[in-house]
Amino acid sequence: MTSRPSDHDEQSQNTARLAEAPFAPQHSLSLFAAPREENAPETDKAEDAPAKAGRKKSPQNSDKNDAPTPHHGTGHRARLRQRMAEGGPDALLDHELIEYLLALAIPRRDTKPLAKALLAHFGGIGGLLSADWDALARFPGMGDTSVSALKIAQASALRLLRAPVETQPVLASWQALLDYLRADMAFLKIERVRVLHLNARNMLIRDDHMHDGSVDQAAIYAREVIRRAIDFGSSSLILVHNHPSGSPQPSKQDIAITRHIIEAGKPLGIAVHDHIIVGNEGFSSMRSMGLF
Repeated sequence: MTSRPSDHDEQSQNTARLAEAPFAPQHSLSLFAAPREENAPETDKAEDAPAKAGRKKSPQNSDKNDAPTPHHGTGHRARLRQRMAEGGPDALLDHELIEYLLALAIPRRDTKPLAKALLAHFGGIGGLLSADWDALARFPGMGDTSVSALKIAQASALRLLRAPVETQPVLASWQALLDYLRADMAFLKIERVRVLHLNARNMLIRDDHMHDGSVDQAAIYAREVIRRAIDFGSSSLILVHNHPSGSPQPSKQDIAITRHIIEAGKPLGIAVHDHIIVGNEGFSSMRSMGLF
């Protein structure tokens, strides 16, 4: 019959075993640290510390304090949506349209000040949407996502305006052509030359971007225009370029080159219907002005 050890003897044995065990202080705190989630996002300690320091724990208010706070512009954007739904596109002002576009790209930010600043800087909604990518990206507060939102809006508008030009005889949809050209070229900061090539039924077969020039001049050569017309099988042409200065009035050089192209096309049966000049102040038709 084995005798039961006393409480004192058992305590002595436990103490001896603890004394023999290796001491590992680097692991001692792991018993008390909460396990870190594998995919938990990193937080900036400098920003997080003041928030934690100022946070008061309260059993009654803990859920309320931890709940996400709605963006202060949420109600305003809902009202913009409602106005658009009820009144159509004219229900919103220019800055409200841009504000809402930007809000789709940066939803957690008040985009009204940015929208107003952009419109003021680029000279209105036409200049803003027509601005090139780099110019928009350099503006304070703009990034690739917000620039994309504006350029998608511009691309959608241009496709809408271009549709009747591509599907109807151009001379029968003249106003549609002018609307499309003005939206596409009136606010450019450089001079651009385009030639519209038409077939025998006056349908558009090629919108040919010929050249981009400096602020006040783009090169266009009669022989190159006629050569490309032959390549495309064009029956007639409409010459188009813009004036970054804003005024659509033709210069002496504009008139001279137009007459040169007309004369070069005559022996080949290639007619020039018009030369349209576009500016942000409007447009001019050299044929309507009696210049050829």
